[in-house]
Amino acid sequence: MSKVWNFYAGPATLPAEAIARAKADLPEWEGTGMSVMEISHRSKEYDALHHEAMDLMAELLGLDDDHHVLFLQGGASLQFAMIPMNFIPEGGSADYVITGAWSKKALKEAKIVASGRVAATTESDGRFTRIPGQDELDLDPSAAYVHITSNNTIAGTQWHEFPDTGDVPLVGDMSSDLLWRPFDANRFSLIYAGAQKNLGPSGVTVVIVRKSWLEQANQELPTLLKYATHVEKDSLYNTPPTFPIYMLRNTLAWVKAQGGLEAMERRNRAKADRLYGVIDGHPGFYSCPVEKASRSVMNVVFRLPSEELEARFVAEAKEAGLVGLKGHRSVGGCRASIYNAMEPEGVEALCRFMEAFAAKHG
Repeated sequence: MSKVWNFYAGPATLPAEAIARAKADLPEWEGTGMSVMEISHRSKEYDALHHEAMDLMAELLGLDDDHHVLFLQGGASLQFAMIPMNFIPEGGSADYVITGAWSKKALKEAKIVASGRVAATTESDGRFTRIPGQDELDLDPSAAYVHITSNNTIAGTQWHEFPDTGDVPLVGDMSSDLLWRPFDANRFSLIYAGAQKNLGPSGVTVVIVRKSWLEQANQELPTLLKYATHVEKDSLYNTPPTFPIYMLRNTLAWVKAQGGLEAMERRNRAKADRLYGVIDGHPGFYSCPVEKASRSVMNVVFRLPSEELEARFVAEAKEAGLVGLKGHRSVGGCRASIYNAMEPEGVEALCRFMEAFAAKHG
C-alpha cells in the first residue's frame, strides 16, 4: 500500500527523516552490534542519546538553568495526578482554566488527591468554542498554581496568548502543540506533554519543571511519584522508555534542522491558513464551530451539512489516501490534525479533495 497522509490526532504523523534514521538504526546502532531497541539504558551510548534529547529540548525552548527536562511514563494523564500531589499543600488549592475535555479531566484528578477550583470555563451546552480572555479569569492569588491546556485537540481551540497569573506558578498541558511556535517557556513553572501528537511516538511524556519550585514540593510521596526523584537521576531512576526517547531525539533534531521554532511557526501557520481558507470559502457547506480568534493551528475541526455527508466525506477521503479525518466521538464532525510533521503537501492534498467534494455535493 502506498503511503497515506495521516491526519489522526495521536499517535500522529512523524517526520519522514526521523523514521528513516530509525530504520537505519533498527538492525544495528552506532557500532554497538545491537539494535537501538536492545541497548541498555545504563550504557554510555544510550546515556549520550538521552542527554542529547534533553539538551535539544532545552535549546529549542530556550530554557534557563532553573528548568529541568524530564522524560517520564504514564502519559499526560499521570501528570494530572502527579502535579497536585507534588505541589498542592495540605489545606491549599489550585486554579484550573477549563477549555476542553482534557482540562476537565485534569481538574477531576486534582480533586481526588487534593483540592482544585474552576478559575474560568468556556463550556456552553457541553461544547467548547473559544478560549477565555484575561478579564474572565477568576484567579486566586493564594492558589498553588494555575493550570491551562494550551491546545484542545477535541474542541479545536488554542491559547494564542497565555494568561497573566501574577506571582502564582503557571502550569501548562502542552501535549498537542509544544514546539509549534516560539514562546517564553521560562514563564511556566511546569510544562508537560505526551509525545505522541507533536513530539514523537507514544510511550514517553516530556515534563519541564522549574527546579526552584521543587523546593516547595511534597516529599512524603512514593518514590516514583516525586519529581525530585527524576530530576536527581536525570529521568534514569528506573528504566525509561528508551526507543520512544530515541524517536523523540530524532524528531527534535529534525525540528532544529528545519530552522527551529520560528520555521515551525511559519510552516504551521501557512498550513492552517490554507485549510481554514477552504472551510471559510465554502459557507453553507463547510463550517468551523470555533471562534476565529481561538482556532487551533494544530487541530482543525469542521462540520458538513449532515452527519451522513460527513461519513461519506471521511470514507471517500480515506479512499483518496487521506486518513484519520473523523472527529472525536464525543463531538462528531471532522478533524484534521496538522502537527509539525504534517507536510504542506498533505494539507494541500486535503484542501484539493475538500474543494472537489464541495463542488460535487454542495
